[in-house]
Amino acid sequence: MSGYAAMLRAMELLKSSTDQLFLRPGDIGFEKELAGFQTGFTLRPDVVFAASSTRDVAAAVAYAAERGLPIGVQATGHGLPGDAAGGVLITTKRMDGLTVDPEARTVRIQAGVRWGQVVAAAVPYGLAPLNGSGPGVGAVSYTLSGGLGILARRFGYAADHVRSLEVVTADGRPRTVTPAGDPDLYGALLGAGHAFGVVTELEMDLVPVPRLYGGVLAFDGHAVDPVAVLRAYRKWSETVPDELTSSLSAVSHPDIPALPPQLRGRYVVAVRLAHTGADGERLVAPLREIGPALEDSLRDMPYADSHTIHRDPEFPHAYYGDSAVLDDLDVEAGARLMARTGPDAPSPCVLQINHLGGALARQAPNCVPHRAGRYLVRLLTMGSREAGRTLLDPAFTEVAPWTIGRALNFAFGSGDRTEGLYDAGTHKRLAGLKMRYDPANLFRRNYGGFSTSLPDGCHALTGVTP
Repeated sequence: MSGYAAMLRAMELLKSSTDQLFLRPGDIGFEKELAGFQTGFTLRPDVVFAASSTRDVAAAVAYAAERGLPIGVQATGHGLPGDAAGGVLITTKRMDGLTVDPEARTVRIQAGVRWGQVVAAAVPYGLAPLNGSGPGVGAVSYTLSGGLGILARRFGYAADHVRSLEVVTADGRPRTVTPAGDPDLYGALLGAGHAFGVVTELEMDLVPVPRLYGGVLAFDGHAVDPVAVLRAYRKWSETVPDELTSSLSAVSHPDIPALPPQLRGRYVVAVRLAHTGADGERLVAPLREIGPALEDSLRDMPYADSHTIHRDPEFPHAYYGDSAVLDDLDVEAGARLMARTGPDAPSPCVLQINHLGGALARQAPNCVPHRAGRYLVRLLTMGSREAGRTLLDPAFTEVAPWTIGRALNFAFGSGDRTEGLYDAGTHKRLAGLKMRYDPANLFRRNYGGFSTSLPDGCHALTGVTP
């Protein structure tokens, strides 16, 4: 049998031995399999494994390891680190099983499950997951990168509530990882994305939150001074209890028919919040004194409606973004930031400032860093990474004196920039674990789901070339 024929035979055996689809460029379904939420970057892997089980993932990892190919993982494609060519892409969207244990207040979720599915499964029991703002985001990849959710100040990061993980490591071995059984790998997986393996399933806590007080209080930035809103928010955020999680956003909306009339052509500065206590109306009273509201949807709601607080876009599109964790929020610096990203910005930009602290400051047996941060600045632009950097890089200089790091969950399209993702101590610990669990640096092509990006030719955790 010729070498070419032997290769074809091996591929056929691989296909028949597992349930997954094995796709190459030009195959029917290849382009569709690559499609994800982020449309701004081009992915051209040599091979796509469309996994349906842990066995499929193990076969894909073994295939890549034998050939020394980089491995990427994509669930929903929200967090692509950038353009990439070659290597192996493992897609997990078919792995969408979940099981709620209402007595233990836990949920087991497979790698392709989206947060909306988890919310829908938990709410009949009066429980809630520690989900983010977008119901279409992949729950597992979100959690592996930390998971800053809508109840974060009350309960901490989603990663802090993981009980166990099923993962395929670089040796092709499926493992069950718990904090008691393998504390080193457990701690590395939670906070470093897919840098140490492909997590196929995890078990995590649910919390008893059947209802909450929340919504949006928005102001027209042309009628109310945006800096006054920022100043009031900064002062107010220092007074609220841990049960209240909030953020401030500032967006200049284009004047187009596709938008609701009240948003067209307006610079909207809004406070979004979720409160698990009973005194929400009293707590938000100072915000209502800022001025006339363009929108006021603050109300008591069932947790099933929590996605209406942020109303994240559901349609795939191109975007680029990054973040800065701050030890303080200087209002004057924030004003300059708003000026750079507001109506006079060269391209549309979304500014969001998250209030941190509370349970987020508690230490946990994982590698989620920068827990001393008091605020998180997130900037997002529509379009290409090059255009985005032209706008965002100078904007982040305004808060540089207060910046202690970056958040992996919000490093959209900036996979070639690894500085600031971890503090020095965490970086050193992860570097040692990387050499133990993935010495060949297979997991350096993390395509999707808020994963740590280890670019080709550069080992971001160890600083060495594999």
